Amino acid sequence: MPSRGERGKPTHPGSRPAEAPVGMEPSPTVVPCRPPSSDSRQPVPPFVSGLILAAGRSSRLGRPKQLLPLAGRPILAHVLDNAAAAGLAEVVLVLGHDAVRIGAAVGDRGQRVVVNPDFADGQSTSLRAGLAALDPAAAAVVVLLGDQPQVGPAVVDALIDAFRAGGGPIVVPCYGGRRGNPILFARGLFPELARVVGDEGARGVVRARAPEVVKVPVGGGPPPADVDTEEDYAALLAAWPRARLALLD
Repeated sequence: MPSRGERGKPTHPGSRPAEAPVGMEPSPTVVPCRPPSSDSRQPVPPFVSGLILAAGRSSRLGRPKQLLPLAGRPILAHVLDNAAAAGLAEVVLVLGHDAVRIGAAVGDRGQRVVVNPDFADGQSTSLRAGLAALDPAAAAVVVLLGDQPQVGPAVVDALIDAFRAGGGPIVVPCYGGRRGNPILFARGLFPELARVVGDEGARGVVRARAPEVVKVPVGGGPPPADVDTEEDYAALLAAWPRARLALLD
């Protein structure tokens, strides 16, 4: 009868225990690790998207304001770069009039492009198209305008921080005590924003919910202005050296 070894396996007289191949050690016993307890996991910050509205035809200016040169780049390229440098989880750009030319001019700066075929019916159509394109995980959206390159990453991040700290459903920046753009909206307001019509954009929603608006100071100076006329463009060019320095702070 064969004898049994120490591990209970049958052995034959004169046989040698099995050895691991040369250069290899026997595999150690694997002990499963316990998953970390829920208390030790870091909470995931709310997902905040960026939405840039740049679909208009620039009728008062007479040429696409998105492509006006500013320090060697189109105005819209500055807006995209500022959004990309902020703490946004994604950036959605809504184009409309002359979308192919404008999209080619700004190139790929990390944005996802949505073309709004109904741009002529007002800014509300671009807002609606952009909201529909956001990631379903978005807990909020920061709405930026494509002709305001003065809005730097720090302003966007201040809105995001206020929202994540428990701010209200609408968070706006205050420049020297005056409200301006961009504006953050919590997901709960997306259906209300999608019902806006015409060229008013989201201003009516902000007015209707004035008691719920959280204001975040972002420094002195006037709020960023739209570029709707040649005079607006000239004012932006004149103010840009100082505005650029503020963006770098």
